[in-house]
Amino acid sequence: MTIQPSHDVSDVILVTGATGNVGRHVVQQLLAAGVPVRATSRRPESVNLPGQVEVVGADLTQPATLPAALAGVRKVFLYAEPRGIDGFVAASKAAGVKHVVLLSSSSVVAADAETSPIARLHLDVERPLQASGIPWTFIRPGAFATNSLMWAHSIRSDSVVRTPYPESHSTPIHEEDLAEVAVRALLDPGHENASYVLSGPESLTQRRQAELIAEAIGRPVRLEVITPARAREEMSRVMPPMAVDALLRYQALSDGSPLPVQATARDVTGRPARTFAQWARDHASDFR
Repeated sequence: MTIQPSHDVSDVILVTGATGNVGRHVVQQLLAAGVPVRATSRRPESVNLPGQVEVVGADLTQPATLPAALAGVRKVFLYAEPRGIDGFVAASKAAGVKHVVLLSSSSVVAADAETSPIARLHLDVERPLQASGIPWTFIRPGAFATNSLMWAHSIRSDSVVRTPYPESHSTPIHEEDLAEVAVRALLDPGHENASYVLSGPESLTQRRQAELIAEAIGRPVRLEVITPARAREEMSRVMPPMAVDALLRYQALSDGSPLPVQATARDVTGRPARTFAQWARDHASDFR
């Protein structure tokens, strides 16, 4: 996919989290549009990005590292890190940043947002940005398709998916769609001070997702129902406790209940969101 810029691309765009699941696609798509990209990393010497990307050492939790990273930058793709957000805002205003696109979470619009740890983490970044006077765009996805990578080891080793809620629904979104929405917000006018709740194009059960991964890798995948306690134990090996608790609660609430699908990704990018089947084909090597 090639994205055509609709503005002067002479200014550098700073991408934080540039080696993450979404950030790396933001980098690739900006480069494809001919936009100069600077990426931050705590360890710039270890970053593997295209040679035309300027990689600088910076840490969002250490505001003193930010002025150099933001020098000459007018737009920023930001991941949600509340520690140091006030320092980021101050450094961005001093540097003359004109737009920040934040990868947030749909949890911030849920009924329990004020008590949910995941929502609070993202609100603690959204609110200072809203108060900063810097134009912002909030991208608020629900379930990431990449959440299914937590099954990769058990599928590779035993051809099995273990889950306590096989009929739990989610609307997983492909990370490339998230990146494409972010890039459109960065390059096109009209996205300032807008927030976008995003989902994939279909509501799928855990069982169906396992079936689609099996189709993508060309061999059967067995589904094994386990207790929530065992799921918490296994998931805690690869995910922080806050994320484990949120995911299990989400799965319990959506057990047997299809979820609404958002058309926002299509509306922003002008193309249908990628299906989970496409995501499974794109990531087949992770499960083989």
